[in-house]
Amino acid sequence: MLTEYLPILYIMILAVTFGAGIVFLSSIMGPNRPFQVKKEPYECGLPSEGAQYAQTPVKFYVIALLFLVFDLECVFVYPWAVYYRHLGLFGFIEMLLFILILLVCYVYVWKKGALEWE
Repeated sequence: MLTEYLPILYIMILAVTFGAGIVFLSSIMGPNRPFQVKKEPYECGLPSEGAQYAQTPVKFYVIALLFLVFDLECVFVYPWAVYYRHLGLFGFIEMLLFILILLVCYVYVWKKGALEWE
């Protein structure tokens, strides 16, 4: 049973080996001529002012994760829409329950203030 997945495993091992090998060879064979101008930060041709590192607020990550979660849940609606006629009333009720759970999660996130941008 697991022998059916061996070609996929071989391809994955080959891809990782190839990628790592290319990165290794480029670090060995590539030119390495560091000098001061290359080390300076560049932005629009002007010297940078202030700190070059700014910590990203956690709000950005929360919004991104919420977007990913709800966007991924939308992906589950497409197969249901394709097989809607074959699923009948049971499939319709299951999707209503699924959307109800999503709605409850959305209201919870909204009430917690995770969508506030202030």
